[in-house]
Amino acid sequence: MRAAGYSLLHERLRLDVVALNRPASVQPVTRIEVIGNTLAVPQRLAPAEDDLIGHVLFALKHEGINLSILAQALPRIGIEHFVAALVAAPNGVYIRKACYLREAFTGEEIMQPSPVRGVFVPLFDTQRYITQPGERNSKWRVEFNGLGDLSYCATVELTPEISTLLAHDILGRAKAFIESLPPMMMDRAINWAYLHETQDSFAIEKEAPTEDKARRFIRLLRQAHERQPLTEDYLVNLQNATVTNPLDLAVAFRHEQNHLSNGMHGAAGVTYVPPPPELCRELMESLMRFANKAPTHVDPLVVAGIVSFGFVFLHPFMDGNGRLSRFLIHQAFCQSGALDDGLLLPVSVAMKREERTYLTTLQAFSRPVREFWRVSWIDHEQFSFEFTGADVVYRFWDATPGVLFTCLMAKRALENELRDETAFLENYDAVYKAVDDRFDVRGSDLANLVMMCLSNGGVVSNNRRKQYLYRVPEAVFDFLEQTAQLVLARDPNDAERLR
Repeated sequence: MRAAGYSLLHERLRLDVVALNRPASVQPVTRIEVIGNTLAVPQRLAPAEDDLIGHVLFALKHEGINLSILAQALPRIGIEHFVAALVAAPNGVYIRKACYLREAFTGEEIMQPSPVRGVFVPLFDTQRYITQPGERNSKWRVEFNGLGDLSYCATVELTPEISTLLAHDILGRAKAFIESLPPMMMDRAINWAYLHETQDSFAIEKEAPTEDKARRFIRLLRQAHERQPLTEDYLVNLQNATVTNPLDLAVAFRHEQNHLSNGMHGAAGVTYVPPPPELCRELMESLMRFANKAPTHVDPLVVAGIVSFGFVFLHPFMDGNGRLSRFLIHQAFCQSGALDDGLLLPVSVAMKREERTYLTTLQAFSRPVREFWRVSWIDHEQFSFEFTGADVVYRFWDATPGVLFTCLMAKRALENELRDETAFLENYDAVYKAVDDRFDVRGSDLANLVMMCLSNGGVVSNNRRKQYLYRVPEAVFDFLEQTAQLVLARDPNDAERLR
């Protein structure tokens, strides 16, 4: 079997790219088809091995857009090959895309044998990718409709799963659900969401926030509703609000190399190395432009996934990047107007419960990129870093896993975390009122007992009975259990017995 399309360009030109999800190869088939994780190509449809422009056009037609490969491959193919392909098909869709990209990546002009005619064609197939309205190039009649620009662009495939999740209108449903609650219940549910979003965002970083840290992060979450555009100064202020060690406070995007590790000693413990400082700053400018513009054109769930994961992959600060990346999910929701009036979807609560999947999603990018770094251990926590790859691995990346994960967590935050907490609050109110109407128990004691009983399946444990033995009569425990179990059973016929 021999390679075709992007796979052949990768091998022949020895490009620095992340491995393809579905490489094309010539196989004994009668038509182009997907077999497992391979795009099988019949011999008669595969370009000759040395026909690089042919493989570019094949890839654009059958494999979609891979800017990371195209940015490296196109400049290494002589202009004469593009001109020859234009002579053969002056208005060909794929040669027009190839010429447009080569000019954009090199700055070299390709002379047209004759002017291109016909309608504008989108660079990214709108049936295959999530796109946004973009800039039109009149020479080649190509519209750049990617999620970003040609200095930094994320790719999101319009998979069936993502399509279904976006059609579910998760943010619209969340807003409708919260606003349907009675005012007092709404306030309590939102306050719970802010508190637990804060606690779990810290917990993902293996930290337990102090009261002061929690208060500051809650204020930070509420700032998302101010819809401030992302700038370096704004992100620096946000970073300063998330860290407490004065030595970790940033004054700008980082000017030194940072890295992530798993606790192991030496270079083997370095699990990810973000882009060098100069490249990081350039790409952060592009990411911020996208974040500020996209919410009016792209589904906010998609924007949230790209901005959140893109931010953490760029890692523009020495500390606080993880918490800020999750804050940016809420920033995207609010920037689009999807959630307003202080509403919050507790996405970090859902992410904490799916921490392994979160890590796997991060590693889909971080692991292959780590291979392009030569890391040498110098001394305790001191390393030298040498980037051996091409900067396109950071510029052009597949955000499909991150967007899918963000959509799933938003759906879970609504259908599990928020709804479950609201149901818990409703149960709590019913049980508390029923016990309080019958017995005279100190409010703080009753509140604690009701929460503990409901959290324990409607049973007051023996330890709790002993703890409150001299403050609460035995009859209270029994009635509390009976009432809680009736409420948890959700039997409408028992409603009168609770009054």
